[in-house]
Amino acid sequence: MAGLRKILHVDMDAFYASIEQRDNPAYRGQPLAVGGSPDKRGAVAAASYEARQYGVHSALPSRLAAQRCPNLIFVKPRFEVYKAVSQQIRDVFLSCTDLVEPLSLDEAYLDVTENKWGFSRAVAVAQQIKQRILTTTQLTASAGVSANKFLAKMASGMNKPDGLTVILPEQAAAFVAQLSIEKFHGVGPATARKMKQLGIHQGADLKTWSEEQLVAHFGKVGHHYYRIARGQDHRQVNPNRIRKSIGSERSFAEDLADLAQMRAALLSLAEDVQTRLQRANRVGYTLTLKVKYANYQQVTRSRTVADPLQSAADLLALGEALLTAHLERERRVRLLGLTVANLAAVGEPLQLPLPGL
Repeated sequence: MAGLRKILHVDMDAFYASIEQRDNPAYRGQPLAVGGSPDKRGAVAAASYEARQYGVHSALPSRLAAQRCPNLIFVKPRFEVYKAVSQQIRDVFLSCTDLVEPLSLDEAYLDVTENKWGFSRAVAVAQQIKQRILTTTQLTASAGVSANKFLAKMASGMNKPDGLTVILPEQAAAFVAQLSIEKFHGVGPATARKMKQLGIHQGADLKTWSEEQLVAHFGKVGHHYYRIARGQDHRQVNPNRIRKSIGSERSFAEDLADLAQMRAALLSLAEDVQTRLQRANRVGYTLTLKVKYANYQQVTRSRTVADPLQSAADLLALGEALLTAHLERERRVRLLGLTVANLAAVGEPLQLPLPGL
């Protein structure tokens, strides 16, 4: 990769579930779900590899998970433990390079073109990172190594768990050409369905489309699709990436039918979001209300305001306004969420576009 960037994508293997199996020997080798409960409402937050063999995965309703895997073990999430382990992993990354871009608690991009360990080969860096993570946390990670973020991300998911995959620049075109379109990072289920309707099933099909055609069908993201069809990705690893939104949501043990109960739930959510905004030293200008009904139909409604949002009182007032304006009163609610976007630092004005421009 001489003259090119050396990019890693490191992704922990079944992170939450693996921590629970590490800390409780009785869970090892057993199908395990973090979050949810077989006799309560909720959804699976994470699943062990043993559970995934039964079709259990994150966001699956817990009752359905229990049907698919009758011997599934449900455990409550311990987010403070997960955050602490994540910090240990972050420390390993930072011991190698300052160019670390976290994506979540369990994955990050690293630019190791120049690294503190003095390794010339990116694959050697990846091997050392995996070993240090294992020694520090007793957990395995999978790593992808390539010349850009897109290829490194795709590589890290190819041989999980405990994988290490390298995609060299000269291999990129052939790799992308054979890749099923639904496996492209950044192509969601709805977009994949639309692409297949247009005859785009693999990377080779995507590459036959011009940039203008892709933009016409998919909007601005069409520029990105054009580049990744050719294995190109010019995004830099950004250690100062700013969060785009801060939010909180909650599933209920029993569906809510009473508006007063929903308002009480919104107050709890508003207080939680206020705390998260304060910790991040952020305010926001757009609030989104998420409502999931008992039949799992989900709707979101947003409103952008001129004055910065941070206090629970302001969040609650706007959340209640969205709820009362858009709630279908005859239907029961199983989940509510509040998310603040268009974030800015406290005291920093945000230039919002004028309506119609």
